[in-house]
Amino acid sequence: MKIKSTASLALVTMAFLFACNTAEEKTATNSNATTDLPASAGQSEVQDDLSAKNVVQVAVGSKDHTTLVAALKAADLVNSLSNAGPFTVFAPTNAAFDKLPKGTVEGLLQPEKKDDLVDILQYHVAVGVYKEDMFQDGQNIGQVNGANIIVRKKEGKWMINDVATIVATVPAANGIVYVIDGVLLPPAIK
Repeated sequence: MKIKSTASLALVTMAFLFACNTAEEKTATNSNATTDLPASAGQSEVQDDLSAKNVVQVAVGSKDHTTLVAALKAADLVNSLSNAGPFTVFAPTNAAFDKLPKGTVEGLLQPEKKDDLVDILQYHVAVGVYKEDMFQDGQNIGQVNGANIIVRKKEGKWMINDVATIVATVPAANGIVYVIDGVLLPPAIK
């Protein structure tokens, strides 16, 4: 009887020690994984070369959108637009920004103009995915800044606020990007 008790005690002790070692290994593995991330990491810092690009990555990968990318960085909107969304982004090309009066872009990139820059950029973004086949002539679409844009069809092409034409459509992991040939300026607050 004493042999059975000793064997049982030995088995229980071994099981306990095995469970403790496994828990310590898991804790060590989990704590090592989180210490490698930078303290300010946001969604834009996630490295993923396998999935489709998000709306920011689409812009970053385009040589025609370097001004837009610089503006997104200056406005601290990169992490926001890298999140799950979904977003519809009307992305002006560099040529579209070049149509603005001289000095406008440079002025908006100054730290003291950040609020104005954020307002303009948010006027280019809608929450949700609005595909072209969903557009209706004269349709209003609410933008992130609280104002609306108007979509119209002219000569077979979709225009935004009668100032920008959609020239390309790029699907993204977290929405859709419409490349436009003009910069959308929000209406003045009344």
